Amino acid sequence: MVVRLTFHLVAAYAVCLVASVKGDHCLIISEVNADNPRLDTTEFVELYHTGGQRASLDGYTLVFYNGNGNIAYKVLDLKTHTTDDRGFFLVGSVDMVPKPAILLPPNTVQNGPDAIALYHTSAARYVEKMNATAVGLVDAIVYMTRRSGGAEVLAEMLTPGEQAFVEDEGVHEGDESIERCLESGESWVFQVALPSPGQRNHCKPPGPGAGTLRISELRLGGGQTDGFVELSKSQAAGPFVLLVLDGRTDTVSESVDVHTSGGGLVHITIDKKKMKGDESWAVALYSGRASDFPVGSPLSQTQPLDAFVFAGPGDQPSNNLTETLIPGRKAYQLSARFGDGGLYLSRCGVASWTRDPGVFWEVPQTPGQPNQCPWPKICPHTTVVPGGTEVPPHLPPWSRGDFLISEVNADNPGSAEDGEFIELWHPSGRRVSLQAVWLLLFSGHNRKPYREISLTGHFTTAQGYFLVGSDRLVPAPSVRLPPNTIQNGPDAVALYRSPLGPPSASQAGIPTQGLLDVVVYRLRGSDKDAQELSDALTPGQLPLLEDPEVQPGDEALSRCNNLLPADLSAFVVAPPTPLRENSCPRPPPPPEGVVISEVGGARWTNHSQQRGFVELLGPPLTSLQGLVLTVFEEHRAGTTMALPLTGMTDHNGFYLIGNVTGADQLFPVGATIPPNGAVVLCSDTVTVCRAGTTLTNSTLRDTLVFSDDLKLLVKLSATRGQQVMPVLRSVDDGPLSLSRCSCCEARSPSSWTSSSPTPRLTNICPSPAFSSNIDICLAPLSGDWQERPGNCSGLAQDHNEVDVAGYLEERCHCGISALYLQVANFSCVAGWLRVRGNIQALSDHQRGLILQTSPTQGDTCTGPAINRHISSESALGLQIGLVLGVLVLLGLSAVLFAYLYKKRRPLDYYSMELNEHGEGLSEL
Repeated sequence: MVVRLTFHLVAAYAVCLVASVKGDHCLIISEVNADNPRLDTTEFVELYHTGGQRASLDGYTLVFYNGNGNIAYKVLDLKTHTTDDRGFFLVGSVDMVPKPAILLPPNTVQNGPDAIALYHTSAARYVEKMNATAVGLVDAIVYMTRRSGGAEVLAEMLTPGEQAFVEDEGVHEGDESIERCLESGESWVFQVALPSPGQRNHCKPPGPGAGTLRISELRLGGGQTDGFVELSKSQAAGPFVLLVLDGRTDTVSESVDVHTSGGGLVHITIDKKKMKGDESWAVALYSGRASDFPVGSPLSQTQPLDAFVFAGPGDQPSNNLTETLIPGRKAYQLSARFGDGGLYLSRCGVASWTRDPGVFWEVPQTPGQPNQCPWPKICPHTTVVPGGTEVPPHLPPWSRGDFLISEVNADNPGSAEDGEFIELWHPSGRRVSLQAVWLLLFSGHNRKPYREISLTGHFTTAQGYFLVGSDRLVPAPSVRLPPNTIQNGPDAVALYRSPLGPPSASQAGIPTQGLLDVVVYRLRGSDKDAQELSDALTPGQLPLLEDPEVQPGDEALSRCNNLLPADLSAFVVAPPTPLRENSCPRPPPPPEGVVISEVGGARWTNHSQQRGFVELLGPPLTSLQGLVLTVFEEHRAGTTMALPLTGMTDHNGFYLIGNVTGADQLFPVGATIPPNGAVVLCSDTVTVCRAGTTLTNSTLRDTLVFSDDLKLLVKLSATRGQQVMPVLRSVDDGPLSLSRCSCCEARSPSSWTSSSPTPRLTNICPSPAFSSNIDICLAPLSGDWQERPGNCSGLAQDHNEVDVAGYLEERCHCGISALYLQVANFSCVAGWLRVRGNIQALSDHQRGLILQTSPTQGDTCTGPAINRHISSESALGLQIGLVLGVLVLLGLSAVLFAYLYKKRRPLDYYSMELNEHGEGLSEL
């Protein structure tokens, strides 16, 4: 069993994959055994230096992360340590054999969901209890022992684009470990295997499945040496045919029937003139007979069972040959001529798929025997994130943070059609592996894929972009297609994550399992032809039209409106921008007078009717086009929602968004209002609005911040007047919301209060009908106050409602906010802040709570107090102190009276009974 997990920092560009590849060597995590049978006494982590020799580990740090909280539970500074003479270094339990260089107590390495990361920078940067970071990251593995999840955050941070590896304890009897192997090209993976601490990993290419054939070994002819092809089979049921194709003419130069009887290996000799190592050619294995593919016939568009494409020195095969036989792969390139003995290639990469020259290495020939594959010395060159560089924000959990289609250009001006492309993008905005990702191009005429492209082994650019396109396109695409490959429509481009092969192989009809994103598009008048594709891939949506009349020259379908997968409304017709930020048209002028009226969070209370929603209020029947509702969560980078608004307010001016009955627009799947954060009404592109760092007063139409997170407040610092979070507390323990009650200033800090939800109805606000008198004196919280007594005029005019409301809420616990004091008077009396007048309430019940806990003091304001206010607790303490003082004085008076009385009347010693008991009592 092999489970693929490619690391996101792999960036090797080797000419060919041989055991002696030249280049810089590096340190990698080679093997991990976190879960042992019974007592976990043989845990270990194996590092390997690809130089295969002794190497210093100065500057490296090994960090163990707990998936519960995503913090470091163990940090090992590897300074002063070195690998052994073969490049291995072991950290493990004291009972391990061989003995590790760094010993750990039993049961130290946690079973998962957890992670182990290797860093190269100052060890002082990494300490236990720190949060997971990608700064200085060299290598990492995120793993689990069960498939129940829990490591998503660690995977997003340390191995973006990849899921956590599962150490399946059912693969082997006894113990097993997670071993790293070279999969294909520059792609490394982990697989479950028998433990091999301090030894070469058990990296063996998988055998063919039942009833299949695959290419196992090749010899390129040279001089007087014929070529040959060795096939491995597993009870294969024919007929099969092996073709040799000319890389210059794309025609069949040799066609040989393959005879299979039982299992084992099949050898086929090819004339040296037709399989020369100094020319470009291909070998392909098909179902059928040689008579079906006669010599001289053109390249068949039928998909082969397996294929190998070779590029001779200075000679490249055609793109048509490459993309037909090995879509998404590169031909095996030889940089120089070889001798008369030919060149031997063996399948050594552990990839489970076929049609990939990257799994072949130059190793000695082993005809009739298992391939002898050495431990590779190729290095997954890592890019260390510079010290101090923060990791870019990621998409929220509900969006999965996976690859998206960013741009599609299927129709170019003219007949050449050599500027076609498909641009993919990863929302992390950094280099990410495309492991197990497939791109399928569907035809609307037969609803079948006419091209399937595996992107495994490829990586995005440093900005997260990946380009598939015509070979003449500038900039050059990573996967090149012959001109006029991408059909103009009605068709579809679909992106999948499919670890077990092409999605169409395991799913009947139009595959939908593993779908990451899709664009269904059409020509004018071809809506019905794309209906079946639309129903399967984008149900309820109309196919897009790449309208050539929108602008002069070329145009493309560009993602501009949102980052929701499989949402065709996210795309607009715009100028092509391959490998660059999309050129999105500016939104129309936003409507005026629309504000946030009410906000409810689904997790604010435990009440069964608590729902998440946002209510807007504006002029009746006002279009909301140009406005974006964004939601920020406390302590999280980036937005958790960026939703372009599409409708208009109703006849009463309301517009309801969220997971409530009768909403005008729903939240995206899985999205809601967080317990603490901010809701922002923005007027700009979705990209600008979701960033949150470049917003201006003209961009921010309205803001409600229900958090005291300083980073969040700084990010939204363009707001006029700092928002204050009203107390999220319900008087009657029912559902609650935050309601705007101020009529005049959109961003006033005294505009909001908590009350019962009223979607599409007038908000419940503090009312004079439930008011009561208030007359209290408070001492302000200010260092300057004690130095300048009597000067409280500034406090009496600035933020006083907020401070006093906080004081009252501490006593009442009934949901008081600054809005309740909007009609009270604030003045400075004898150095005290005096609050006098009426305090409003939502109901008689709330007014009663306020009266019980907020006594009126009258007009007896004295000098300033030390504390911010005189609380009920301090007043009670003063009363108790006075009572105790009076009691002490009474006791002292009694003692003094008794003493004086004895002085005046001495005791009669002759009549006293002299015993210890009586004497003691008399003294007492």
